[in-house]
Amino acid sequence: MSSVLYSMTEGGIADFLATTPDFFERHAELLASVQLSSGFGSRAISLQERQARLLRDKIKGLETQLVEMIRHSQDNLVIASKMQSWTLRLLQTAQARDLPDALVQGLASDFQVPQAALKLWGVDAAYAGEDFATGVNDDIRAFAASLNLPYCGANAGFEAAGWLPQAAEAQSLALIALRAGIEAPVSGLLVLGSPDAQRFHSGMGTEFLDRLGEMAGAALSRLARP
Repeated sequence: MSSVLYSMTEGGIADFLATTPDFFERHAELLASVQLSSGFGSRAISLQERQARLLRDKIKGLETQLVEMIRHSQDNLVIASKMQSWTLRLLQTAQARDLPDALVQGLASDFQVPQAALKLWGVDAAYAGEDFATGVNDDIRAFAASLNLPYCGANAGFEAAGWLPQAAEAQSLALIALRAGIEAPVSGLLVLGSPDAQRFHSGMGTEFLDRLGEMAGAALSRLARP
């Protein structure tokens, strides 16, 4: 019973202080006399010092968050600059048949992707004999059509990985379905490879790769069958 009364008394005190904010203004001497655990050993500190420590800790946490925000902002600016450079490369490619090579070379130079390759289907008859339009079977087309999101992870013997120049060196892959538009059917597959097993991993975000695939698909739509 005494513990219940004690708990109620504590609650009553807390309610009183919460609803009487000017209490400590009228009894300022209490602030100097109240002693609290420091949180570091058994030493007691004043209420003012405890509040100051809590405030310093809060400021330190906010400073850490600010540094993280600045870092992410700088990273986003770098990525945006690379995306712009790569997009300009595609826009400046005059001949449609040169687009696949320009796209792959841009990934290497602008994004430092060690290896990249792509294949397209449903292309105009004028491009049917090009390397980027040959060597694709129904299994690969079905696999690409099943990709609602880019695949990122280990090179688990995917047939499409064989398109890479040094396929045996690719320890991790990103496989991105290509479409001429968001609602358009899949018309190709972009393969990115790296000797670093963690460059493309299952836990990474795919939003940027999604955007990259959309840009690539839109650019390559110039090669599509009318």
